[in-house]
Amino acid sequence: MANINLASEGGVVNSAPQSDSHEFDASKTRTQGQLVLRRFLRHRLAMVSLGVFVFLILFAFVGPFIWTYDFEDVTSKSYQPMSGTHPLGTTQVGKDMLALLMRGTGYSLQIALIVAALATAVGVTFGALAGYLRGFVDTALMRLVDLLLIIPQIAVAAIVVKGFSGSWYVVALVLAAFAWMQIARITRGETLSLAQREFVEAARACGASTTRIIFKHLVPNMIGSITVNATLAIAAAVLTEAALSFLGLGVQPPDTSLGVIVLENYGQFMNRPWLFWGPFIVLVSLSLAVNFIGDGLRDAFDPRQTKVRA
Repeated sequence: MANINLASEGGVVNSAPQSDSHEFDASKTRTQGQLVLRRFLRHRLAMVSLGVFVFLILFAFVGPFIWTYDFEDVTSKSYQPMSGTHPLGTTQVGKDMLALLMRGTGYSLQIALIVAALATAVGVTFGALAGYLRGFVDTALMRLVDLLLIIPQIAVAAIVVKGFSGSWYVVALVLAAFAWMQIARITRGETLSLAQREFVEAARACGASTTRIIFKHLVPNMIGSITVNATLAIAAAVLTEAALSFLGLGVQPPDTSLGVIVLENYGQFMNRPWLFWGPFIVLVSLSLAVNFIGDGLRDAFDPRQTKVRA
């Protein structure tokens, strides 16, 4: 039988079947981390807040190396108005407010970051242990948390800080001692749920130790809530430190912070408002930025958000 050659004047028609392209390309499959990052980058308010937060970090830690005045420099006149030389004027003793504000923001950030790191580490460890071991350990740890939660944090922190000279690192350690309890309760709840999953049973059947199961299998699966709670701990630490310092019970000279600067200048609210509003706006901006970053991370880690625009 003769072969039929399909042809036309324009050329030969290729009758070979075309390879079907799959609807889903495995090479373009995104990992969970990529999906989380993509959702976070699409959160506009979180992106703006992240920009503000980065700017404040640069302002606090890079600005002093660029700015003309040091926070300890005393100019010739006190209470100079805003000008090109002193954008936020000078204080009662003649210090440049902008340089002092950089210093205070740096101390407040250091305190907040230390509090968040310590509180997260302790809270996650205690919460994971309580949720995984359960029984007597769970009862003992949770009753300890309940006991510490009813203690007035501000009062105890003020007493301890006053007794240890009010250095900024002492304030950070005292605040961290009260900030881990909420994180522990949240971590315990998630651990109770994850401890019944198949991958934990498989690790236990393979003879994995308690420490390995907790830190190798459970904690990585809680990274979303841990990250969100760490950011919220930063915001809470900023406000708590500012409240203590504003009452004169927090950071003490020669150290400074945003709360201390607000305390020293709130009396100028009417006559020289820039001395008050400068540190106040930085304080509020820092707190709001961290809170909105936390909101963005919470939405990004939300497993119910499975659809991502291309």
